[in-house]
Amino acid sequence: MTETGPDFAGDKAAMVRDPHWHAHRYDPAMDAFQFRHVAREQHRKATFLTDEYLGEATRIVPVPRPEALAAGAGRAPLHFVFHSAFCASTMLVRALDVPGLAMGLSEPMLCNDLMGWRWRGADRRQVAAVLDASLALLQRPFGPDEAVVVKPSNIFNPLIGAAMALRPESRALLLYAPLPVFLASVARKGLWCRLWARELLEGQLREGMVEMGFGPADLFRQSDLQIAALGWLVQHRLFGQIARQLGPQRVATLDSETLTQDKPAGLLALARHFGLGLTSDLQAALLANPALTSHSKFGQAFTMEDRADEQDFARRAHGDEIDKVHLWALEVARVNAIAIDLPYPLVA
Repeated sequence: MTETGPDFAGDKAAMVRDPHWHAHRYDPAMDAFQFRHVAREQHRKATFLTDEYLGEATRIVPVPRPEALAAGAGRAPLHFVFHSAFCASTMLVRALDVPGLAMGLSEPMLCNDLMGWRWRGADRRQVAAVLDASLALLQRPFGPDEAVVVKPSNIFNPLIGAAMALRPESRALLLYAPLPVFLASVARKGLWCRLWARELLEGQLREGMVEMGFGPADLFRQSDLQIAALGWLVQHRLFGQIARQLGPQRVATLDSETLTQDKPAGLLALARHFGLGLTSDLQAALLANPALTSHSKFGQAFTMEDRADEQDFARRAHGDEIDKVHLWALEVARVNAIAIDLPYPLVA
């Protein structure tokens, strides 16, 4: 079997029923999904389900949305890892890739397409209908008794409420890096990440989510790390709202430092939260997943000491700026009644 996938002899319904034909993109002009073949091993190797990491597809098969829905594909239990960036979310979702237990999908482009379409002025009801179809295509079962865990990009966060409403049986983890850790990551990663922080806030402004008493001139005068802190606060406020709205049966929260201090404990707690069927053999396979001990982006061995070294480097280079912005952001949070501690922690 090659990257082009098995020959489906023109039977698009059979292709849609095969989860290895990944629903990669959505084309609103044609109201069609674009499928490309992604073997399980490719899922495992790809940091994100984007063209950059999957490579160029030699075969893209468009399928109109009505045809895709009419194909009658099965549906696995579907759960989510929603995150606010730089919080070990990629490691966590890759660690859940255990045949017979679950399949993790890391930042599908399909989710980004929906947000881009929404920002271009799509009718919210149309977006909801396509979101429902998209979730159905992402939750096709990869194997008997396997769940599917989707980790969208954090630009998808404005659609968390809609996704959870469309799938009332789904559960979610809200994963975040503590604010100083987040700021250190932005500072350490340099110019591209500072620009990313501004793009994130731009999207949040489009969504009407940045209501903290700052006008356009105020935002223009703020530093890169202040903008990053505002973006973090916007996401954190949303996470708190979602958690309180849906309650602990459906939502758990976790910070990156608690997770990385004891990855096995966090992973097992998440498996229980998602209701995954953990036998002793599957638990052993889960805890032996190489994703727990390797760098989520580059694949080399990565330890707690390596992570601490990254943070120390950022603090040595940017500690004064990080500390000042952190104190400023805490005051912004206080004035706007944004709780820093989220309810329903996954790990006590």
